[in-house]
Amino acid sequence: MSQDKLVIGGKALSSRIFIGTGLFPNPFVQKEAIRASGSEVLTFAIRRINLEATEDDSILQHLEEGSYTFLPNTSGARTADEAVRIARLARASGLSDWIKVEISANERTLLPDPIETLKATEILVKEGFTVLPYTSDDPILCKRLEEAGAAAVMPGAAPIGTGLGILNPYHIGLIVEEATVPIIVDAGLGSASDVAQAMELGVSGVLMNTPVAKAKDPAMMARAMKLAVEAGRLSYLSGRIAKKKYATASSGLEQFIVK
Repeated sequence: MSQDKLVIGGKALSSRIFIGTGLFPNPFVQKEAIRASGSEVLTFAIRRINLEATEDDSILQHLEEGSYTFLPNTSGARTADEAVRIARLARASGLSDWIKVEISANERTLLPDPIETLKATEILVKEGFTVLPYTSDDPILCKRLEEAGAAAVMPGAAPIGTGLGILNPYHIGLIVEEATVPIIVDAGLGSASDVAQAMELGVSGVLMNTPVAKAKDPAMMARAMKLAVEAGRLSYLSGRIAKKKYATASSGLEQFIVK
């Protein structure tokens, strides 16, 4: 497994968990959970960061400098133009040239706007960003985002923060089957079993915040998620048995037949 790296935008990652930094009860718990997850990529809303003094920002100052790849996101953007403007500000401040495009037009569902997301991805890729768009579990749209130059595509399992798990595993499987870039399941996961299922479908990794930050013991949940990713990945690589309608005796039925 040490050789099974996740490569995005030319960067090789050992961990297949991306962790969000919001919603934790305090900085200490946040730091302990991030450490327990083993994550190397941290995401946060750019609008929550003081771009004029990122080194003094209350969110970033608790993290070990240089230890993580930052994946700022455009949460709060309603249009492609807003998302592009936010991404440019983040890069100009020296945060990162990685960007998670997140554009939602509906405050109740927070589902991604497919048209604006594709438009923003096309613009930011041309400007040299490493773009990871958050999108719906539409196989056609995911392919279009890949063709637009996305370094990875991040379909949601369910609406953000719901913890409903993977509502449409068939679509996630199709997305993986057609993809030539990493697929990261983002949003809607709630438990370690959800994570293992996602990995068994062949996705390259998962991104989560709420199920860890809002758990009764965030650090313990983070470790559970890490183990679930590892187990699910191993299961996928091992190749599960085919499902069959009828039973097959594992020890061979013929030896039990009395002649």
